[in-house]
Amino acid sequence: MNAERYEASYLIETPFEPARVAEVIAGEQSCGTFTRVQGETDELRARARATVMQVEELAPAPAPSLPNAYLARKGAAGPWRRARVRVSFPAANTGANLPTLVATVCGNLYDLGEVTGLRLESLHLPASYRRAFERPAAGVAGTRARSGVAQGALVGTIIKPSVGLTPAQTASLVAELCRAGVDFIKDDEINANSPHSPISQRVPAVMAALRAHADRTGKQVMFAFNITDEVDAMRRHADLVEREGGNCVMASLNWVGHAGVQTLRRHTGLALHGHRNGYGALSRHGLLGISVQAYQTLWRLAGIDHMHVHGLQGKFAQPDEEVVQALRHCLQPLDPQDPQDVVMPVVSSGQWAGTVPATWQACASDDLLFMAGGGILAHPDGPAAGVASIRQAWQAAAAGVPLAEQARTAPELARALAFFGSAEGR
Repeated sequence: MNAERYEASYLIETPFEPARVAEVIAGEQSCGTFTRVQGETDELRARARATVMQVEELAPAPAPSLPNAYLARKGAAGPWRRARVRVSFPAANTGANLPTLVATVCGNLYDLGEVTGLRLESLHLPASYRRAFERPAAGVAGTRARSGVAQGALVGTIIKPSVGLTPAQTASLVAELCRAGVDFIKDDEINANSPHSPISQRVPAVMAALRAHADRTGKQVMFAFNITDEVDAMRRHADLVEREGGNCVMASLNWVGHAGVQTLRRHTGLALHGHRNGYGALSRHGLLGISVQAYQTLWRLAGIDHMHVHGLQGKFAQPDEEVVQALRHCLQPLDPQDPQDVVMPVVSSGQWAGTVPATWQACASDDLLFMAGGGILAHPDGPAAGVASIRQAWQAAAAGVPLAEQARTAPELARALAFFGSAEGR
């Protein structure tokens, strides 16, 4: 890859010649428009225009994937040709400006009249360009150090009920979860700075419970406080967490925005737990939006330390293949020369001991945060048994032992398999 250019690949659908549409994409997202304009000299185009690197035509579609008023006005008809196109952009067009990078590789492309479908499939950056952006402050190694978990998967859970608990009730639940043996706890994404549980009260109450547990056991459980808000408020919230001795905060990435997360990253050394809620709106249609690889690449440039990837065999709509791709991508350095340029994948959504083998098979690594809400809190023998069942399942999966066999000597796992594997437990 050219050290001064980055590459994006797209899946497109169009009634026109795909190579022509690829040139429209390259022009629209660099120095040109649908036609050459005054001032667009050959010298300027050579310096600033995006370049089409490859067009691979695929089988056509029987009907357009998305409505298009522009094509309807022109009376355009099929065949609806599909192709993968690869475009190279001069890095100097955007510089180290993350919002503008996003606007370049996404932006108006989704509105182009020439397409009835367009999806950003991948984004690849030269190492020198990647180094111009934020890095993780903790990543995998730092998260392990801050949580005191040197080896094995980190087992975590989510505050449930999601909303409605007072700060004192939340702190009481946190104390119970600490006693249950979790490594990590987080706020739910829909509970940030609510009137019933303001951050100014929730942070001190929760941190008091965490400190008390650490004083008794020496174990510092990591807690991700949801500080999603406008930028100045997030900075204030992060400062409060830091003053109270916390080490992690969470933000809803899609609603805070790339610039908001960058600002937070530059402001604090706390671990940033990136929650991707809303990603389905950007990804669920095969001919629209953005792939998980490109999506995660852009957010990793903002300096996050943890990235939600959903869960295998979970409760959400994404296929397991996408979850696996997201999980593995987190553990691949964006800068090949920096092995610490990785983020901790957060496996979540409908997870319990029974989904552990699929997760292990997907990554064969302990470098992940395995989050279970109901899988811990709803275990019939209580949260401690829920945590134990997950650790027992993880031990079995890593050793290649079937869960049913492991359950013969692991009563917590046996109860989880019987309960969550039944209609009552689902």
